[in-house]
Amino acid sequence: MRMPLIAGNWKMNGSLALVEEFGRAFADVSLPVNVEVSLMVPFPFLEAAGRALGETSVTVGAQTLSDRPSGAFTGEVSAAMLRECGARLVLVGHSERRTLFAEDDAAVLARVKAALAEQLTPVLCVGETLEEREAERTEAVVLGQIEAVFGALDEAERARLVVAYEPVWAIGTGRTASPEQAQAVHAAIRDCLARYGAGLAGGMRLLYGGSMKADNAAELLAQPDIDGGLVGGASLKVDDFLAICQSAG
Repeated sequence: MRMPLIAGNWKMNGSLALVEEFGRAFADVSLPVNVEVSLMVPFPFLEAAGRALGETSVTVGAQTLSDRPSGAFTGEVSAAMLRECGARLVLVGHSERRTLFAEDDAAVLARVKAALAEQLTPVLCVGETLEEREAERTEAVVLGQIEAVFGALDEAERARLVVAYEPVWAIGTGRTASPEQAQAVHAAIRDCLARYGAGLAGGMRLLYGGSMKADNAAELLAQPDIDGGLVGGASLKVDDFLAICQSAG
């Protein structure tokens, strides 16, 4: 049985006051025991989030990382630094990193390996643009991104990843893939992973990351191959994020 994961991606938003608000809110509620919850906060808030959420079951994650362990790379943050600041998961290959910061498949793979080397759980983000979907290239694009990483890892490394499917056309646009559309891509991803082993495919957690909200989470999470969500804007609102977490239980 795959444990659902609800991961909130704050992107370049939030404040220390919001971190404290989340800490108080989550300390006062009972989350479903069979659901993992994580907040991916900006780098400066990692330690504060760890303290604020320390008495809860919520873990803290980061939004990206360098592929280098250390050195003269001004502005970069290494996997070891993230781990020391309390991060347990890290997003890799988010569509905004791919499009705005030119991270290609090779760069994504290098970051996955850097995360694994420091015992962080990489949440590998994959997804297609509107143009690619309209050209009926969704599976070719998404599965190509999957294979670029999984094909370069060994069996033990592959099992440590989480995959998040995020249709780029549904991020921050108010548009959401229908549950059936999302399920179809998740099923294709799981079929692709089966090439590396039935056990890997059956155990891999696949998250949906295209504008999941409190009012559509339950229907999306009811799909057989959707094991959680990578939540954007709604993760900045305590009540909305809590409602999504409850929907996963």
